[in-house]
Amino acid sequence: MAGWRLWRKRDLAVLFVMATEQEYGAELKSRIHPLVTGVGPVEAAAVTSEVLAQLKARNELPSLVISLGSAGSRNLEHAAVYQLSSICYRDMDCSPLGFARGVVPFLDEPSVIEIRHRIPGIASASIATGASIVSGAMYDAIEADMVDMESYAVYRAAKRFGIPMIGLRGITDGKSELSRYEDWADYLEIVDHRLAAGIDKFSAAVESGKFSL
Repeated sequence: MAGWRLWRKRDLAVLFVMATEQEYGAELKSRIHPLVTGVGPVEAAAVTSEVLAQLKARNELPSLVISLGSAGSRNLEHAAVYQLSSICYRDMDCSPLGFARGVVPFLDEPSVIEIRHRIPGIASASIATGASIVSGAMYDAIEADMVDMESYAVYRAAKRFGIPMIGLRGITDGKSELSRYEDWADYLEIVDHRLAAGIDKFSAAVESGKFSL
């Protein structure tokens, strides 16, 4: 968790959240200092919530949380960056009790949650968050455009503090079956450059007033 700090421009304070140091390349390092949570929804929710609680205690809560990093997709352009149009929790299935798949029981959230705020000039795609890597035929069960392991958890943590979340994800895998670490890691440098370009678009939109909350 060490080393993170809020990004500020005009009247906006942003907490950037990433899962791993491996996704935090040279281009991103020149622009942001994200909170790195660790992999998966449990780590993402726990660490993001802890830091937001600390900021609340200091009356320094950000006005926005941005989840960013890598994602998998069988259909989207490889190594391209997309912002989140919606999120869902693909692991949640309480249908034997009469709840629709993806709905968390007794929580006032739909199975698919729309992300209201958008960055101008970046393509949008839906994402499904879960605690497993998706590869090959596993995509047959996924309705969303891309998959990750943190976005839904970060969204829920931010919402507990009344903070909106948006997300940027670069596609590192999904076109073929994953069989080794390098199948993911080999594309992280390209995605780093393109995520950084996405942050530049976000920064320009904030500066020009085209992005606001």
